[in-house]
Amino acid sequence: MPHRFSEKKVDKDWLNTNFPCMMACPAHTNAGRYVELIAEGNFEEAYRYAREPNPMASICGRVCAHPCETACRRGTIDQPIAIRALKRFLTERHGPESKNPINVNEGRVQPALPYRVAIVGAGPVGLSAAHDLALMGYSVTLFEASQVAGGMLYLGLPEYRLPRDVVEAQVREILATGDITLKLNHAAGRDFTIADLRRDYDAVLIAVGAHRSRDLTIPGVDLDGVYKGIDFLLNVNLGYRFTIGKKVLVIGGGNVAMDVARSAAREVLRQHAGGVENIEPSQESLAAVATREMMDVSLSALRLGAQEVHLVCLETRKEMPAALEEIEEAEEEGIIIHAGFGPKQIIGKNGHVVALEALKTKSVFDENRRFNPTFFDDSETEIECDTIIMAIGQAAKLDFLLPDDGVEISPRGLVAVNPQSLMTTAAGVFAGGDCVFGPRLIIDSVADGKRAAVGIDEYLRGVKHPDPIIEVEVKERYRMPLDLLDIMRQPIPMLPLNRRTGVTEVEIGYDDATAMAEAQRCLHCWVNTVFEGTPQDGTMCILCGGCVDVCPEQCLQLVSLDRIEFSDDTTAKITDARELLGLELDDIQADELGVITGSAMLKDESRCIRCGLCAARCPAGTITMESYNLRPVEATGLISVDAIDRAFRPAPPVATASVR
Repeated sequence: MPHRFSEKKVDKDWLNTNFPCMMACPAHTNAGRYVELIAEGNFEEAYRYAREPNPMASICGRVCAHPCETACRRGTIDQPIAIRALKRFLTERHGPESKNPINVNEGRVQPALPYRVAIVGAGPVGLSAAHDLALMGYSVTLFEASQVAGGMLYLGLPEYRLPRDVVEAQVREILATGDITLKLNHAAGRDFTIADLRRDYDAVLIAVGAHRSRDLTIPGVDLDGVYKGIDFLLNVNLGYRFTIGKKVLVIGGGNVAMDVARSAAREVLRQHAGGVENIEPSQESLAAVATREMMDVSLSALRLGAQEVHLVCLETRKEMPAALEEIEEAEEEGIIIHAGFGPKQIIGKNGHVVALEALKTKSVFDENRRFNPTFFDDSETEIECDTIIMAIGQAAKLDFLLPDDGVEISPRGLVAVNPQSLMTTAAGVFAGGDCVFGPRLIIDSVADGKRAAVGIDEYLRGVKHPDPIIEVEVKERYRMPLDLLDIMRQPIPMLPLNRRTGVTEVEIGYDDATAMAEAQRCLHCWVNTVFEGTPQDGTMCILCGGCVDVCPEQCLQLVSLDRIEFSDDTTAKITDARELLGLELDDIQADELGVITGSAMLKDESRCIRCGLCAARCPAGTITMESYNLRPVEATGLISVDAIDRAFRPAPPVATASVR
C-alpha cells in the first residue's frame, strides 16, 4: 500500500508548478486526477473528481474554453490532453443527462442553517452559488427573468453546441441539491427590487450576466435587416420566428459570431474603498467572448437557411481571438471570413441593407495594447448582403439598481465588488460574473458562483473557510506507459459535414477505448521525483549517476558544488525555507554551500515527464515518486477557490542558482 502523510512541509510555489491544469482552471478542478482514472478504466471515480468541484461539469464538458488544456504540459511536447472532451466522456456516462447518473452530493448536504439567500439570475453564476450554498445548508431562492433557467447557456449558445436537454438535466440536478426554489419570469426592477430582497433575505447575490448587445455607431445601423447578435441568438434559441436573408454578413471578431453564421444556415433549411474595487474587464476575455459570439451568430445563420454567410472582423486570420478549431470549423461549414477589415458604414436601398462598406485594418491596438483600431486610407471595399448581424460583444443591464440600494456602479457600467468575497459596497449584497468582470468564460462564471457562496457563508456565519490539507502519497513501484510519448492526441469525433443540419450536435465524443488512449498521454504532473535519502534508512545518495544515465529527457545533472554559484539572494531564500529542506541539506548551513566540497543533483522540472525511471534505477532508494493531493477540511467536501489560491499562490519566488 502507498504511504500517505499529511503533515509534510511542501514549498507552495514549487507545488503550484505540479498542478498546471488545475491552477489554470478558474474552478480549480483537478483534471489530472480524473484523466488518470479514465486511463485506468475507473470511470465512476473519475466522474466524481470531475463533478464534485464543478456543478456544471456536463455543460463544461461540451462548451468550456478549456484554459486547462492551454496550460497542459503535454502541449509543450506535442499537443495538450483533450481535457474538455474527456470531461464530456465522463458526464455522458454518469452525469445527470446519462442513463446511469451518479449523485455526487449524496451525504454532503449539511444540516439546515437559519439563513435565507436570494440570487438574482439563474445563469452559471447563480446556479453554481445556489448549488454550493445548498450543500452548506442554506435556503436559496433563485429569481430568473426569463421563462427558462440557465442564462446564456440556454439563451445564448446554439443547440448544436450545447443541447437543451443537457442544460435542463444539469439545472434539475442543481435544484435537487438541497433547499433551492426557482422562480421564473421574475425580473429585478419589474417584479421586485433589491430593497425588497434585502428586507426578506439575509444575503443577496446579483448574478444577472451581460445580456445586452453592444452597439456599433456607424451610419446605417438603423436600416431594416440589421440585427444585434445577442438578440438574434435569443430569438433562435427560444424558438421564435426570425427571418433572415440569403446573403448574411456577421460583423465581429469572435467565437459567438462564428456560431451565429453556422446557425443561420441550419434553420431556414471608485476607486478602491473598503476592499471594494471597480474592476477593469480583461481585454483578453472580452475578445474571447466577442469572438465566441461572432462564431455562434455566423454558424447559426447558416443553419437558418442563409445561402452565403460572410464574416468581417478587425483582426487578421492569425490574430483572431477565436479558438483555432472554431475558425477552422466555421470555414469547413462554408463561412467566408474577411479578416483584417473594419466596418465603415452600412449601405441601404429603399430602407433595407444591401451592403457593408469596410476599411482595411492597419492596427487593432495602440502601443499600450488598448483597443484602438486604425485603418488604411482609401481602402474601402463593399461586401454585398441583405442581412447584417452585429456580434461585437455584450454588456450588463443594471438599470434595476437604485441609488438607495447602495451598490456602486463603475464608470464602465459594472458592479464594484471586493474581488475576494465578491461583496459590493452594500453590506450583505454580493455580485459576480459578467455584470462584475465583463464578459468572460463559462468556467469563470462557475468559479464566481463558488466564490460568492463562500463569501456569503463567511459573511453570515463569521467563520473563515480553512485552507485544504496538502496530502502527500509516496508511490511504490511507480510506472508510466513505456510508449507514453508515442501516443498521439486522439481526434475528437465530429458529425460529417453533410449531416450538420438543424440543431444536431456537431461533436460526437469519445468512446471508451479512444478516451482511455487519450488519457494515457497524461504526464501526471501532480507526481514528482523527490531526492530525500536519510542516513537512518540507509538511503543516502551514493553518487552512482544511474538516474542521470537513465533519464530519457536529460533533465538531471549530478555536479560538484564548486560548479554552482550561490548568490546572496539564493542563500537567504534557502535559509528561510530551512524546514522544507532539512533532509536535502542535512546538517549543512546555507552559507556553507559555496565553501564546502560535495555534489548536488540539479533537476529541470520543466522537462521532467514523471516517467519514474530514475526512482526505479536508484540502487540506494534515495529517489521516491510522491503524489500530491488536496483534501478538504469541510464535511461537505467543498474546497473554496480562494482557499486553493491561498494554499498555492502566496509563496515567494523559488531560489535559483547558476552552474559554472
